[in-house]
Amino acid sequence: MQKFLENRIQDVVIVGGGTAGWMTAAALSQVLPSDYCRIRLVESEMIGTVGVGEATIPQIAKFNELIGIDENEFMKQTQATFKLGIEFNDWGKIGDSYIHPFGVFGAPIGQLPFHHYWLKMHQKGHYAKLDDFALACVAAPNGKFTRPLNIQKSPLAQIVYAFQFDAGLYARFLRGESERRGVVRIEGKVLNVNKRQADGFIESVELEDGQCLSADLFIDCSGFRGLLIEQALEVGYEDWSHWLPCDRAVAVPCAATSAPQAFTRSTARSAGWQWRIPLQHRVGNGLVYSSGFMSQEDAEKSLLADLEGELLGEPNKLRFTTGRRNKFWHKNVVAIGLSSGFIEPLESTSIHLIQSSISKLVGLFPDRNFNQTNIDKFNQQSVQEIESIRDFIIAHYKATQRDDSEFWNYCRNMSVPDSLQEKLDLFKHTGRLYREGDELFSEVSWLAVLFGQNVVPDGYHPLVDTLDETALLNYMNSIQDVIKRSVESMPNHVDYINQHCKATSL
Repeated sequence: MQKFLENRIQDVVIVGGGTAGWMTAAALSQVLPSDYCRIRLVESEMIGTVGVGEATIPQIAKFNELIGIDENEFMKQTQATFKLGIEFNDWGKIGDSYIHPFGVFGAPIGQLPFHHYWLKMHQKGHYAKLDDFALACVAAPNGKFTRPLNIQKSPLAQIVYAFQFDAGLYARFLRGESERRGVVRIEGKVLNVNKRQADGFIESVELEDGQCLSADLFIDCSGFRGLLIEQALEVGYEDWSHWLPCDRAVAVPCAATSAPQAFTRSTARSAGWQWRIPLQHRVGNGLVYSSGFMSQEDAEKSLLADLEGELLGEPNKLRFTTGRRNKFWHKNVVAIGLSSGFIEPLESTSIHLIQSSISKLVGLFPDRNFNQTNIDKFNQQSVQEIESIRDFIIAHYKATQRDDSEFWNYCRNMSVPDSLQEKLDLFKHTGRLYREGDELFSEVSWLAVLFGQNVVPDGYHPLVDTLDETALLNYMNSIQDVIKRSVESMPNHVDYINQHCKATSL
């Protein structure tokens, strides 16, 4: 026991703040007692944070629960709204619209997924949209929301939701939680990174003011720069821009002109897409685009011309290369957040990838031996996860019928990873989808995007024909009726926020 205690990680230094840094600090300070390990975070107020992602997916609730956050208080402090899904406009064809919902479509009959029955009836001229069979798809555009209710066999008991919040306020909130549990924040810029000659491990980081911070474990949350993982350890980067050609973004907040909706919006544009994220105090807007098909001047002009309310800040211009580090954990450095890689925020996965990396780190937390098998497992799991997310994002671009611009012609005709092509081929021929291992997005997510962008399978599962068509029609009508009545009984989204978690004034 004594040998184990002497070999434990006693000092952790997190380089970089923002969402990634303070999420990491909050989680580690919750699971590592202060008498076990010292945690310090170094950041500079002179270095801005990216903060393009203000929307999340449902897994964020588990993170908040882990670190002991009261959900209503969190929402008040971050100007948050609830989120039932993402609305996609003009992605398949101009004029198309669908919602990628949280939750489920319909209800399975026997052993077969619901969508196979829908497919049969759709081919016979019934039920134009799969959206009509998901409570979130009906509730969100009608301005309705409630947390799950304890009602047996009701879709109201199965509501799944996430949040839309101000990422800067979230980092501030987590900083307060972290410092309360003993995390020490150090203001300063990293000037030099010192490595041990014997093995190349990071020994310390030197700050501009002369401070030298030594540690056993370093967490790189320095953003795109990858100050430790790339600039110091040179692990290399795998570029995915041939599949995901968008490499620029411009973001700006504006005043809201209507009540906040319980969904994020993504609208496809001529050379990328535009986001709209409604918060309690404002609306977040941004345009993600490809510099190969649109100039920065045109992108900014396009975004500013499409704002619904008064401009509340100067446009924030970003450059990025989609891809990942060749290693997420190397020697005694773990990269978390943008320092580990980047996938554009189309499906609100940026904050989830931070959360997932933290979870993996806690599960594989090292001692000072830094066992390589342990590190290899972390990297293997991280690669599998980010590549499965990559494939899902690419599918949005590939599954388009748009031919109105060079950008969309490129996306429609580009080759895609074999892993994605196999999934698309199986679905197109048989209507079947399979969730591989621990991949993030379920069959529901793939169905929403593929059906929403007009990818309709050639057939359906043959066992669907064992059910009488009249009985099937009655069953599906009953599902629609239950969803309709459930949504009618739900409170208004804004009323629900005002009752439970209205933000305090800034």
